[in-house]
Amino acid sequence: MLRALTSALRLPRLWSPLRTRSCVSHRPTGDPEIQVRALTGRDQGADLKEREQMSEAEVEIFVQRLRGLMNEIAAFPAPTIAAMDGFALGGGLELALACDLRVAAASSAVMGLIETTRGLLPGAGGTQRLPRCLGVALAKELIFTGRRLSGAQAHALGLVNHAVSQNEEGNAAYYRARELAQEILPQAPIAVRLGKVAIDRGMEVDIESGMAIEGLCYAQNIPTQDRLEGMAAFREKRPPRFVGK
Repeated sequence: MLRALTSALRLPRLWSPLRTRSCVSHRPTGDPEIQVRALTGRDQGADLKEREQMSEAEVEIFVQRLRGLMNEIAAFPAPTIAAMDGFALGGGLELALACDLRVAAASSAVMGLIETTRGLLPGAGGTQRLPRCLGVALAKELIFTGRRLSGAQAHALGLVNHAVSQNEEGNAAYYRARELAQEILPQAPIAVRLGKVAIDRGMEVDIESGMAIEGLCYAQNIPTQDRLEGMAAFREKRPPRFVGK
């Protein structure tokens, strides 16, 4: 079992040194690092009216690609945060569930796996990720009923990490998510990454195997420069200067 775990954890894209990246949406040169825009025309997709026109084979391909996207987001080595200021229904909530952390506007956010109200069922990971987030019984209740939750209700259930009051611009959850990211940013990158692996992989197995995964992740972190820097900073009573190596 330990041999299998060691093999599974030695993935190059998980253990390669982190490259320095800007924490803002624009690079120093002014060029956008991340662009967010609404697609129009034939590319706007993810619409039930569009799905209605698809053949059974086309629907199967569409759902497989959507599931693949969610899995890629879930497997992303760095922490991911979903910000919900408005509607996150069906695939929208499944996208949020694929992220590590979730922030929602208390009143304006509306979320739910509503597929059963349209003769469907969650097909992009919702039936697997929601139980891990809320527990089996509550996840079944929400999926069976197709119930919609406000951000405040979702927070009370533990579905989102934070629920915030909406602002005039309608982007309060986005700004709270940025603040949360700023809390994570100063921490040791490799330790954060390995912590994510230990949690995600550990949740998939029994406790004994999970402890073995934790031990392997811990061992991977021991030889890093960041660990030595953290110890030195503690001894010298100064903030650490992590470099992701």
